[in-house]
Amino acid sequence: MTVTDYNKPLPPISPDSQPYWDAAKEHRLTAQRCDDCEKLRFPPVNSCWYCLSPNTTWIELSGRGTVWSYIIMHQPYYQGFIGELPYPICVVETEEGLRFISNLVNIDNAEIEIGMPIEVVFDDVTDEVTLPKFQPAST
Repeated sequence: MTVTDYNKPLPPISPDSQPYWDAAKEHRLTAQRCDDCEKLRFPPVNSCWYCLSPNTTWIELSGRGTVWSYIIMHQPYYQGFIGELPYPICVVETEEGLRFISNLVNIDNAEIEIGMPIEVVFDDVTDEVTLPKFQPAST
């Protein structure tokens, strides 16, 4: 799929976030870990929120977590989403303790529960961008 075929907003990719998006294209969920204080952080930034160190390493996350919160979207803020209404957006808390905002897929809206186990899946929306999304965890 080319960018022109995809009619939803694409994420802005900055030098700080490029490694995250490169890993997503490889179907890997990653985050930054400070080399000095060892704290994890997301979204990616050029220095640690805790100790201000610029030294960082990208680590692969498990891709597992729970639904920390969610909403069901009923308003079509972008035309590309009209055919999907209503759809869920969730805050994922990963096993590593980070929180991501993402789409929740492969589930009926009525079945979503706070605390339910979920796992990452990857949606190759264009040749350049792969979006991490989450679905109910397989047992």
